[in-house]
This record gives sequence, C-alpha cells and structure tokens, in this order.
Amino acid sequence: MTGTITKIAAVILLVSACSCRNGSTRQSGLSFPVADSVPAGEAVKLSEEAVADIVQNIASPVEIASILQSMEVPFSAGYLAPTQGADRLTTNFQKALMLGIYGADLGYLNMYEKTGNSVDVLSTIKRLADGLRVGQFFDFETIKRLSVSKSNLDSLLFLSVNSYNQIDRFLRDNNRGSISALMIAGVWIEGQYLATQGALNNTDEILRDRIGEQKIILGDLLMLLRPYSSSGEEYRTLYGMMEEISSMYSGVKVSYRLGEPETREEDGRLVMVQHEESIVEMSDAQLAQIAEKSKEIRNKLISGN
Repeated sequence: MTGTITKIAAVILLVSACSCRNGSTRQSGLSFPVADSVPAGEAVKLSEEAVADIVQNIASPVEIASILQSMEVPFSAGYLAPTQGADRLTTNFQKALMLGIYGADLGYLNMYEKTGNSVDVLSTIKRLADGLRVGQFFDFETIKRLSVSKSNLDSLLFLSVNSYNQIDRFLRDNNRGSISALMIAGVWIEGQYLATQGALNNTDEILRDRIGEQKIILGDLLMLLRPYSSSGEEYRTLYGMMEEISSMYSGVKVSYRLGEPETREEDGRLVMVQHEESIVEMSDAQLAQIAEKSKEIRNKLISGN
C-alpha cells in the first residue's frame, strides 16, 4: 500500500517539542520527587534535537480521528478511557501516563465535535495536571467554555494542544524528562488503540498505512523510553509492554521513496518541501494481531493491572 506521509501542522499536534530551545526555564523554589528524574549514571540522555524529532513523528490522535471521521466511522464513546477511578491514581507514573491517554481522548472528542461530552475528561486532565504540578499551563476555564458552547473548534484545538506543548517543554526543561516521556507514550498508546479499532471494520488504505508506519514510530518511542526502563518496576513493565506491541510488527515491511518536491510560500518567501511516500506491506492477519495486542496493552494500562 502507498500513502503520503503528511507533515501535520503544529496547531493540531497533540504533543510536540521544539527542535531548538534558547535555554532553560527553571523556576527556583520548586522541588520535585526524585523519582521524576533518572540519575545520570543510569541512562544516556538523548539530545534535545533527537527527542524533538521523535516526538514530532509520533502520530497525532487528532490526525487519526480526522481519518476516522473522513471514513464516516461512527463516533464511539466506548472507545474512551473511563475517568472513574482517576482520583485513585497515586504515583506520578500513573498520572503522567493517563494524562497522555486522556489527552488523546480529548483530541478524539474535539475532532468529532463531541465537545459537550468532554467536560468530564477535561476535569480529569486538570486534576492530573495539578497533581503533577503542571496545571498552571492548562487554561481549564477557557477550554471548558469553548467545549460547552461547541464554538470555535480551531481555538479549542489550539488551546488544548498548546497546553500539552507547554507541559512537555516545562517538564524537559526542569529535568523531568521521564514524566514527559510517559505523557507522550500515553498519547501514542491511545492513538494506536483508536486507529486499530477503527481499522478492524474498515478497509481504508490511508488508515492502514498510518498503522503500518507505527512500526517505525514505535521504534523511536522505545528509544525515548529506554533510558528510563531501568529506573523502577513501573517503567520496566511499560517498556516490556511496548516491546510486545513492537514484536507484532516484526513481519510488517515499511519502505520510503521520495515524491515530487513542492514549492510553496511561507512567511513571504518560497520554500522547497520534499515529500515522501511510504510503502507499507501488512496483511489482514498482521493488522488483527497488532490491533489485539494494542487493545490488550492499552486496557491493562487504563485498568492499572
């Protein structure tokens, strides 16, 4: 199968990182649990540029939801992670992972314009963000107002995305990269779940290609998580789960070829954009195995078992 790999606009990326930062934004007087960071001797940290490349390549759940919507796949509230019990999350590991999962669900709700149903998810996200001491970056009242009024979807998406962007940047700049990595992993896990569930009853090649391409993206995500995999049982278990999903991709083949370059105007100047095409070879049986394993892992994580 062949599909064009699109460069998703920053405004709809649920989680992204800047490839270049001008400096740290550390704030004095704040202290975080030691478990939030990994001792230097336990892992080799990836460069900021490497992390940015990995994060920017992770498929946005908003893109996935957009594909599902264009295929006229009906919205399903049953796909959403339950918010009941979120108050019982005690560790920063659990809070960060679920913050990513609920963030993906928020993107799914917003894209389907089920904004009136998103207040409970929003409230849960706000509580988790406060618990991780990053709630100051989440404009809950404005996002809630836009959700309830079902007005200005673009503004709603931007505010939601911008909140996650600021949280990610703050965590990395304050040596809490493990928490940011968990949030990103949560976004990917829920996006993968939404995509594979939608693909099981649909033969759309674009969606199948996006799922097939996750073989490469998952390899990057494992690289992002690997430095933290030896820092505790929770991290080790999560890394093992992600490797289980990765093993389901062993027979999937993904290759790339350069497409026709495009010249377009950006900020008053002409730029050349080089497109790529992906060639994904994935059977129905492989898709079914990937979907089943992704669902199994996702359900384990949201249940806490």
